[in-house]
Amino acid sequence: MMRKLLTVAMSGTFAFSANLAANEDTTQAYIDQLTSMGFPAPKENQLVHIPPTMADLEEADIHPELKKVIRKGYDLFTNTQQLRGENVFNNMNCSSCHLGEGRMPFSAPIWPAAVTLPGYRGKNGHVNNLEERIAGCFTYSMNGKPLEYGSDNMLALSAYHQWLATGVEMYPKQPIYGRGFPAPERPAELSYANGEKLYEENCAVCHQEDGSGLRVDGHTVFPAPWGDMSNNWGAGIVRLFTAAGFIKNNMPLGQPNSLSDQEAWDIAFYMDSQERPQDPRYTGDVKETLEQFGPTFHKHSMYGQVREHDGKVLADHDNTGEKPFLKPDTIRSRNFD
Repeated sequence: MMRKLLTVAMSGTFAFSANLAANEDTTQAYIDQLTSMGFPAPKENQLVHIPPTMADLEEADIHPELKKVIRKGYDLFTNTQQLRGENVFNNMNCSSCHLGEGRMPFSAPIWPAAVTLPGYRGKNGHVNNLEERIAGCFTYSMNGKPLEYGSDNMLALSAYHQWLATGVEMYPKQPIYGRGFPAPERPAELSYANGEKLYEENCAVCHQEDGSGLRVDGHTVFPAPWGDMSNNWGAGIVRLFTAAGFIKNNMPLGQPNSLSDQEAWDIAFYMDSQERPQDPRYTGDVKETLEQFGPTFHKHSMYGQVREHDGKVLADHDNTGEKPFLKPDTIRSRNFD
């Protein structure tokens, strides 16, 4: 039973093999399956890519040693908890947010990173490569310590990203279909009370009423959307539009696009109005941190905001969860002046 739960949770709702040679028929079948699930059809100028599966890897004409590395990357991606206490200090796996083993469109599929990086990132204000982008996920989403640059594990995760991008040119000129967590238009008003009610009706069965998620025999089946075992205040999903996009396109699990735009935004508003470990960029003062990172990031989050129903100032604390430090030494600026 546990293995079945883990398989469902890690694979998400979609599995489609590219068979290493996508043609017009397989691409159309792929699009048809997505549109049947409520996703929009690609626009005429969008790039549609079907990432290869691990079954495709077995048939691939690449060196056996490279296959081993890609398999290791897949294993780390879908079971990042194996790095618990060293690089991960919460209950998250990479596949907790990037569903379908990182292949699922509209669930921030990871292959675009392999073909669009190095690239400028507004969050840290400089050009990032693929390893640095992965390091950011460990810093914020895993509330952890990034893998060492150039390490075996970093190589494996990078190789898995790049394997999924097989056949896509670097810096594609077309916009990428299904990239990120596309958010529906924000409603005029958001309701915390309605979000709480909707969360209890639609989300608590998996993620628990207290947001603690579900673990079985030391394995994360459903991640914690808030609290000490969740992502910290610097993670991308604390931005309301990112959370709303993830929820609209992917939740409840197996029922994408079943919630209205208003419902997705209200659940995101409720979920992101709960406490979690401190942003690693914390200066020691929540107002000062908000002033520093508000223009580039926290203008979209509830960080430092007053929660209306109880007057609590969110993120006004120095709690780092299970992590025994605040800021990993990999958070740094880079420029070529």
